[in-house]
Parts: sequence; C-alpha cells; structure tokens
Amino acid sequence: MKITDVTLTMVSWTIPKGKYGGQAVGFGGEKELAVVTVSTDEGVEGYSFLGSAMRSAANYAVSLLTYLKPVLIGQDPLDIGRLWHELWRCNRFASLEAISALDIALWDIAGKVANLPIHRLLGTCRESLPAYASSAFLPTPQDYAEEAQSYKSQGWKAYKIHPHARPDEDIEISRAVRKAIKNDMVLMLDACWAYGYEDAVRVGRVIEELGYYWYEDPLAEDDIYNLAKLRQKLDIPILATEYTPGGLYGLTPFILQGATDILRGDVWLKGGITALVKICHLAEAFRMKCEIHHGGNSLNNVANLHVAMAVKNCEYFEVLLPEAAQKYGLVQDIEVDRQGLVYAPEKPGLGYEIDWGLVKKKQTRVLK
Repeated sequence: MKITDVTLTMVSWTIPKGKYGGQAVGFGGEKELAVVTVSTDEGVEGYSFLGSAMRSAANYAVSLLTYLKPVLIGQDPLDIGRLWHELWRCNRFASLEAISALDIALWDIAGKVANLPIHRLLGTCRESLPAYASSAFLPTPQDYAEEAQSYKSQGWKAYKIHPHARPDEDIEISRAVRKAIKNDMVLMLDACWAYGYEDAVRVGRVIEELGYYWYEDPLAEDDIYNLAKLRQKLDIPILATEYTPGGLYGLTPFILQGATDILRGDVWLKGGITALVKICHLAEAFRMKCEIHHGGNSLNNVANLHVAMAVKNCEYFEVLLPEAAQKYGLVQDIEVDRQGLVYAPEKPGLGYEIDWGLVKKKQTRVLK
C-alpha cells in the first residue's frame, strides 16, 4: 500500500467568541476547519481535522502541503513510526498541529486496515474514563459555582476552573466553587500561566487548603526554575507542560529538574497520536501521570480518547466548555453519560463518522 495524495477540504466554522483565564485569545469568530484526507492506492483513506476554535486551519495549510505532504507521497502509510520521525524533522517549517493531523490520519488508516479501533492497536487498558468539565471565562464567582453545580447534577465527577488571572479574584472563585459543591466533586484550578512566583504560592496555598486535586500552569510555561521552587513549597500536585517548545523532547528538563508532578500532552499540540503515546510512556517510566489536554476539535478529541484508553496513567478526559463551541464536523460526537464517563470507541480506525453532509454544505475550497 502506498500513499497517493493528501488533500485539505476547508470548511467554514462559525464559533461564538469567548476567552480563557481572563484573557482574549482569539477564541471563536469565523474560522476554517480542514478535513485532512490521506489517500492510498488501495482505496483506504485516513482522515483527521485540522484547526480549532482558537486557530483556523488556514494558518497551517500552506506549510502542511509544502513541507509535509512530499514526505508522505509514495510511502507505506503503515510505517507510522518511521514516518512520524520524518515528519518531525520538518518541525522548523511546519507546525506541530500540521504534523499531528497527518499522524492521526495515518493511524486512522492503520485501524481500518486491521479492522480495529486505534486503542486496540496501541494496547487497550480500559473501556471507560471519567470526564471533567473545563470551564471557560465566567464573569463572577457565583457563575462558576452554578456551572459546577449544573455539571454535578448531570453526574459529572470533576470540574476545572479557568479563572480571571487575578490572584485575589481567583482565590474568591476557588472558594465559591468549593463551598457550592462541598466535597461531592473533584476540583482543579488552571491558572493559564498567569502568575508570578509569589502570587502562585499564595493562590496555591489556598486551593491546597480547599482540597483541590491539581494546580495547573500557575507560572509561565518555560519558567522551569520557579516551577521547581513552587513544587517544593506546596503539597498540591503541579501540572505543567501543556505548551513546551520542542514537544516531546521539551519535557526532559521538567522531569529532571523536578518542575512538575504531572505531565501534560495531547495529540493537537505535541505532534499526534504517536507523540502523545510516547509522552504518556515517558511519564509512566517515572511513575508519573500524564493528563491529556483537550484536542482543539472533535476528531482530535477522538484521537485523544483512543490514547487515554490505551494508557494507565491518565485519570480524566477533558471536556472544554462551552461544549457546543468545541464540537463540529461529526455525525455524533463524544458524549459523557450520567455516571460522568466517556467510553472507548468500538469501530475501526478513529471510529467516529464525519458529517459529510455538513462538509459539502460548508465547504469553502479544496487545497492540494
């Protein structure tokens, strides 16, 4: 089997505007989602989505087709390990998001050829996983408290706060949510890299007393020195490495310098299923957890779900809110049941059906 073509079907995507961590980050508005198709001479096609509610697929399309597509043409799509390394060598010219999209499509082909869901090829560890609701920016502490209560009433077991990026306000929000849901729900705080060291200590001590489960990204993503100091000051686990220059290879100093308790990764920002599996296994080698970050679009979240089912050291599946803004392009998306669980896909490959009717209706162009 040989790869014969790579195409991007660009689809218009209108998303309500929003912000996270008290900062506008380009979330929402008019974007393009790309359906990436990797075609083969045996008629098997692999698919993935490129683009997110924060970054349009148009940002990545030219570099993907210019630098990455030539790497794949004429190659055996089942040589995923070798091809990932070849694609990675182009990371100076093409984004990790673009590398990810092609890697996911290759895994989709592999699953279809084997007639198995991808998590079976990776080595299934479980069939279900608890989800957590991951907030957007909300105006008041009471709004966060009410949202947490709403998800608790739906059977969800965990809620993560993206607060205002102002320490005093964030402490108030954290207290309000804990008071509202008592001890009936696992709580996490994601500060979105907002604090300096002193404020990070102050907020961390409060949420530690409140029994929060983890403290995510309190300092700048590259502030390894102060993350290591902070980890020594606090008992609450620190979760970092969502954004790390160098992807997989950028995680080494965080481990060796003791700058985080838990690794962070996803298919979207680290370079695909292949990269995320490597990160989870790296964490496991140090007896660490690797909590998987949301994927930025529906099919990336499906890819994340496959990895989460194939590793033992991820405890939760992230569902970024508002849910409707993150879900687009599938006939049926990932759903959380009344027990707060998501489940392993059962169909071959990625196992979720693209809404081709929507794609046809919203198509803006096809890039080759």
